[in-house]
Amino acid sequence: MNARTSLSQDNSRSLRPTYLKSGKTPVSRRNSTTNSVSNRRTDSPRRAQTAVWLEPSEQDRLLRQRSLSEARKGNFMDAIEGFNLLLKRNPSSSVDFNNRGLVYFQSGQFVAALADYNHAIQLNPKLASAYNNRANYYAAQSCLTEALADYEMAIDLDPTNIRAWINQGITFRELEEFAQAIENFDHALQITQLLSNGSTNVLEAHIFGARGRAHHLSGDWNYAIADYNRALERFADADTIDSAASHRLLAQIDGWLDDLIAPQTGF
Repeated sequence: MNARTSLSQDNSRSLRPTYLKSGKTPVSRRNSTTNSVSNRRTDSPRRAQTAVWLEPSEQDRLLRQRSLSEARKGNFMDAIEGFNLLLKRNPSSSVDFNNRGLVYFQSGQFVAALADYNHAIQLNPKLASAYNNRANYYAAQSCLTEALADYEMAIDLDPTNIRAWINQGITFRELEEFAQAIENFDHALQITQLLSNGSTNVLEAHIFGARGRAHHLSGDWNYAIADYNRALERFADADTIDSAASHRLLAQIDGWLDDLIAPQTGF
């Protein structure tokens, strides 16, 4: 299980119906009026239609949210068009360069992704998610030393960056530095449990699965079996498993567990 997770910057809030065109956009709303002569409500009061104007920052937020949503659906061209418009409006937005780089990476346009990550970091050297995403690019290119350095920078900037801890742990595991990998997964698990308020978190299942694989490859089979079972329990307790990565991991853990148990039981 070598799948790494990327980070987007999505400051989402609840949405209301609107449009995402440039300029101010009206949303109709009706208000009752009173009779101007008698100053009393009539049997059929007149209602005037007014317009609510969205601020440019609100339009950008909604467009950013929609573009990220399109990317999650696999509609990468639509997502990139949305970020192109955002960057045309805000050419110094490190967040939108990082997000567009993420979409480029997901669509297999790795050179363009790296260029956007680099530009995002140039604009904002403290943007932790951009380092995590650039590290994923380096890992995909088998540049593991560069990947480790960027994951470390992401963690330094944001010690609660769970995905950077996990991704760096996976990289250590690929380098067969199993003790360091397990330490990373331990940190990720502690942060996840601290922030989850006792609720079941699918991310915990990913961490247990990743840590179990590190134990498995290092020869600590009892620890591996325990972690695989913990991961399966978390998946069973989760309300929904709606990501492709989670389904792949679930299938992998079943296979890894069978590999460990079957020889011991004689099947």
